[in-house]
Amino acid sequence: MTAQSANAAQPVVRLRAVQTSDLDAWFPMMADPEAIQMAAFASPNADDRAAFDARYRRILADATTPVRTVLLQQADGSERVAGSILIWHDEGHAEISYWIDRALWGRGIATAAVAAFLQEIDERPVYGRAAADNLGSLRVLERSGFARLRTEQGFAPARNAVIDEVVFVYPASAAEATHLKQP
Repeated sequence: MTAQSANAAQPVVRLRAVQTSDLDAWFPMMADPEAIQMAAFASPNADDRAAFDARYRRILADATTPVRTVLLQQADGSERVAGSILIWHDEGHAEISYWIDRALWGRGIATAAVAAFLQEIDERPVYGRAAADNLGSLRVLERSGFARLRTEQGFAPARNAVIDEVVFVYPASAAEATHLKQP
């Protein structure tokens, strides 16, 4: 699936099924210390390639977990792996997770990838979470039509601390968001 706005400055992003070679591109992105710090809830052993490979073998083998590679079209027309996006299930709730190469942050790639992914999957509602100080990820979720539900505290392994985390839900209609806030 491709996402592009009428504005030529917007990135051309495409999602595709994961290829084994994508893991070689994902690993350095997901082992980047600055990106890990910002994400906060990253794996505590993110720089361990064997653990990374084992984790993604499990994820990719799970038919209930849709996973896609995020591709970015470059100026010469070629594509590069820009990141990953998936839905995982926590206590029966679908949660979106995405990771974009830190070198590409701030270009609208995550927002385009989330929009394309939400068109591709049928499961609703979908929840999203971001560290309260991860302003970029908060904007991605808001721009993608997610509504803020609440702020929770959770242990962030990458920061070795309990931090505030904002919980979102999609679709963001006021009636659904109000209903979903109820315990």
